[in-house]
Amino acid sequence: MTSTLSTIERASMMPYAASPTLEARDLCCRRGDRLLLTRLSFTLARGEILQITGANGVGKTTLLRVIASLMQPESGTLHWRGQLLEKVRSAYLRDLSYVGHADGVKGSLSVAENLTLASALHGGGIPINAALQRLGLGDLADTLTHRLSAGQRRRLALARLLVNQACLWLLDEPFTALDKPAIKTVASMLEEHAARGGLVIFTSHHSTDITISRALHLEDQREWNGD
Repeated sequence: MTSTLSTIERASMMPYAASPTLEARDLCCRRGDRLLLTRLSFTLARGEILQITGANGVGKTTLLRVIASLMQPESGTLHWRGQLLEKVRSAYLRDLSYVGHADGVKGSLSVAENLTLASALHGGGIPINAALQRLGLGDLADTLTHRLSAGQRRRLALARLLVNQACLWLLDEPFTALDKPAIKTVASMLEEHAARGGLVIFTSHHSTDITISRALHLEDQREWNGD
C-alpha cells in the first residue's frame, strides 16, 4: 500500500518552518447536563503524538471537538503558538485537519473528486494521485464514493490529511474499519508527520506500533462526582 515518493512529493512534505505548540489550560467540558472533563491541562509541542484513552463516553470525542474549535469548553482556554486561540482562530483553523467518526466524504463525487475538493480548500500537500496510491486507492480514483466499502471510505477520509499542509492533525478513531495493512500505513503517516515537526492528537481502541510521545487517559467524572 505504501509507495516511493517523488522529489516533488518529498518537497511538499518538508519539515514545518515554525514550531507549533498547542496548550490546554484548565479545560472543563460538558455534554448536555453532564460534566465530562474538569480542569484538564496539557501541552503538545513540535513533533509530538498524543493518544487520548479512556472508556466509552468519558469525553474523548468531546475533547477533540473542543480542540478542533467545533464546540466551546464550559471554561478554560486553548493556546496556539503561544497565543490565545480566540485571537488567532483563522490561522489556527488553517493549521489543523480534523477527521472525526464520520468520514465526511461526498458519496456523489468520485474518489479523486473528493480529494480535489479537499485540496482546493486546504491545499499544499502531496499530489492527489500520490495520496491515493499511499492509501491503496489508486485504482479507485474514478469510482463514486458511495460504492466504496467502509474501510475504503475511511482511507479516503484519511487521504485528505496528505493533500494539505495542516501541521495539527486531530483524529477520532482513525483506524476504525481498517484492515491490518491499512492500519500500518496510517500509523506510518502519523509518525512521518510528527517527524516533520507536525502535531498529532488521536483517540483509538486499536493496538498499534506508533511511537507515542505520551498518553492522556480520561477518567469518568461520574466516579468523582458521586453519581
